[in-house]
Amino acid sequence: MEKFQAGVVLGGVGDALGYRKGRWESCTSGQQIQQELSSLGGLGALKLDTENWPLSDRTLMHMTTAEALITGENKRHFYTEGMRILKNILEAGVRFRLRFGFVNVSLSLPLVRSSGSGCGAATKAMCVGMRYWQPERLDNLVEVAIETGRMTHNHPTGFLGSLCTALFASYALQGKPPVRWGRDLMKVIPKAEEYCRKTIRHMWFYFVAKWQFYLEERGIEDESQNKAAFPDRYDPEESDKVYKRWSSEGRAGHMGHDAPMIAYDALLASGSDWSELCKRAMFHGGEGGATGSIAGCLYGLLYGIDQVPSMLYQNLEKRDLLEELGAKLYKAASTEK
Repeated sequence: MEKFQAGVVLGGVGDALGYRKGRWESCTSGQQIQQELSSLGGLGALKLDTENWPLSDRTLMHMTTAEALITGENKRHFYTEGMRILKNILEAGVRFRLRFGFVNVSLSLPLVRSSGSGCGAATKAMCVGMRYWQPERLDNLVEVAIETGRMTHNHPTGFLGSLCTALFASYALQGKPPVRWGRDLMKVIPKAEEYCRKTIRHMWFYFVAKWQFYLEERGIEDESQNKAAFPDRYDPEESDKVYKRWSSEGRAGHMGHDAPMIAYDALLASGSDWSELCKRAMFHGGEGGATGSIAGCLYGLLYGIDQVPSMLYQNLEKRDLLEELGAKLYKAASTEK
């Protein structure tokens, strides 16, 4: 149960760090972000709280998705509950923007992207993988991850991002080595495509091509390759160039394919080193809150919370509720229905 709780809480921590009340999420320079971090005393000096380091709407989406998974006694109940939860997500997003003074408040953006290919579906689906983490429940995971993603993001790049983060969360809980996750994702895509043929028709090529390119770049596309290859030089400027190359709109982590990709890449490079994970997943130019929320959650599911400085989560906004949701997900996942 502790890792379930750690996953949900550290997903919130990663979101808050990368978001920084909107200041860093609007910044396209990782170098500038890390310079500002240094001026604050570095990661070890930070104390997260509601006022200065609030959660973004991404974590609200993850929490409300988890609530639907917990209360849904069966698939039909889940989808009925999910539509009610979706309404709550949209209303929560509006309240969120009003609280921090955003203009042009809309019920449709950014929670429901006009193109349906954004990263929002990916950032709310880790709990799906926690709920259906056992290998024998893969069919449940595929269906629920896709349908949960489609509630807000109806393009394959969007809802396949939802499937990706759900799968990675389940792999973490299974104890599967992270170097295998990307390859195993590619094996599940045909199953997802087969499921979707029943109800939707879409082009899948872009998402798959991007991930195949990534796996080849890191040298882990083949079953015999069990160590990712990284360039010798790594600094904020270089990482921004790499992340932008993976993106489709020049904003790293903005879409359903590259938000989980950057989080996954950071996990591969960092191992259990929390500080290194933050540097790579939270403090880069672009959507650091999105990639941070995914990376933080997956880190918690893999390694727990013991290696994370307590000041980053002791006074985290909604911490008690996040821990409660983690415990309830564990209980729900342990009860076969």
